[in-house]
Amino acid sequence: MNTEELKLSVEKALDEIRPFLNSDGGDISLVEIQEGKHVKVRLEGACTSCKINQMTLKAGVETTIKKYAPQIETVVNIA
Repeated sequence: MNTEELKLSVEKALDEIRPFLNSDGGDISLVEIQEGKHVKVRLEGACTSCKINQMTLKAGVETTIKKYAPQIETVVNIA
């Protein structure tokens, strides 16, 4: 998978999870993909102050991204 295909796959994953975040007043945006295996995202809106945003990041966002792009190893939130 080339860089552009990887970015499209990650964006597709974020599009899948975004409605769940939006329903609670939050959102997410892709910041960067490093070395083809590390994704940086920014949780926005209500997600920035949510007490369980790290659980959402790992159980929801990272799992969904890995479904679309299995080569991704880590997903981190950039505040």
